[in-house]
Amino acid sequence: MLSSFLRSKGYEIAEAESSRAAQELVTTFHPDVALVDYALPDATALDLLRRLKDLQPGIPVVILTGHASIELAVRAIKQGAQNFVAKPVHLASLALTLQKAIEEKDHEALTPANPASNLEIPDPFVGSSSLIAELAEQAHKVAHSESPVLIQGATGTGKGVLARWLHANSPRAAEPFVDLNCAGLSREFLETELFGHERGAFTGAVTAKSGLFEIADRGTIFLDEIGDVDPQVQPKLLKVLEERHFRRLGDVRDRSVDVRFIAATHEELGQLVQEKRFRSDLYFRINTIRLTIPPLARRREDIPVLADRVLTMLALKMRVPQTSLTPPALKMVQEYAWPGNVRELRNVLERALVLGCGRTIGPEQLSFEEDMNLPPNQLGSMTLNDLEKVHIARVLREEHGRVQRAAKRLGIGRSSLYKKIKDYGLALGS
Repeated sequence: MLSSFLRSKGYEIAEAESSRAAQELVTTFHPDVALVDYALPDATALDLLRRLKDLQPGIPVVILTGHASIELAVRAIKQGAQNFVAKPVHLASLALTLQKAIEEKDHEALTPANPASNLEIPDPFVGSSSLIAELAEQAHKVAHSESPVLIQGATGTGKGVLARWLHANSPRAAEPFVDLNCAGLSREFLETELFGHERGAFTGAVTAKSGLFEIADRGTIFLDEIGDVDPQVQPKLLKVLEERHFRRLGDVRDRSVDVRFIAATHEELGQLVQEKRFRSDLYFRINTIRLTIPPLARRREDIPVLADRVLTMLALKMRVPQTSLTPPALKMVQEYAWPGNVRELRNVLERALVLGCGRTIGPEQLSFEEDMNLPPNQLGSMTLNDLEKVHIARVLREEHGRVQRAAKRLGIGRSSLYKKIKDYGLALGS
């Protein structure tokens, strides 16, 4: 059932019925992500996790289980699992989890090793501009703080990368880092994801479920697009931050939790407070420390080194020779507006590598997603698929990656939009 669903989303799937079969398969299939059931005929998912990491270092592993517990979730994440998903599976949420796992894997090649911890962590400070140097200085000062952090930045600037760096350079680095993108999530789904639920708490709750706050205990929890959190959930979130305890849905007892809280948003939360869409008390609680990531258009001097780092990462991923931009292509890349920021830069360069050949990329191999300044003669030479892709990319940007809102504007179903996003290689998130 899961294979059929994921194929409908555009994924290429290879199945294995055991740990041994999976180990044989990974050497030839080279998956971008592994989805592993905890109870295998010849091993557990944790056993297979270690072997997969040996065979293909850096592979993201998402574990499914029908017997979720806080202890098991913490063990899985500490041993390198990307995520831990309890059954029954919410299919749309699983698709987003896998998509994010693949995107984060791609970020890892932008990452130097951390000699202090010997872990591979994303580097959010690539470049030498004054803006990125200022951000690096601020981040190093607050990394060891226990205070909440609010990361502000446009879509695609790397808010999630910075959040992971803060965790990896904090006293909690050995504990779990748990993240959730709140964009477009319903109140019911968000509550059960954050706080968990007891068996029978609502229709379909056939087993108890640990929430993300429980899984992140002693570690860090990162909520992306916090401006989208439902107003009815915001008081419960404030209670956790101030009192460090909460209740699962359907439970009568409080549970204590010790987490470092990081949030991110592309919106101006102060404006949302004025519009009565975001609680002022929660805003002031999470806004203790604010880090602002500059858009790529304001740090153009960083683009050459970023482009080189991205091309190195893509060459390793695609198993092709190292490629570089010609001087005219580099000039074009530096002059482009980059509304999608670093993520769009990666997409443009990946497209150029896929469609090009040789060890250099010229201007003719670069195609940008921004259509605002396309001349009429260029529009006339585009295919219908080209026009559709450009239009979908623009609407997704304007809706800040909110698929449900973008689908409504485009007049198509959400599942159809997800398929087009996959087919065209478009990106979501921060």
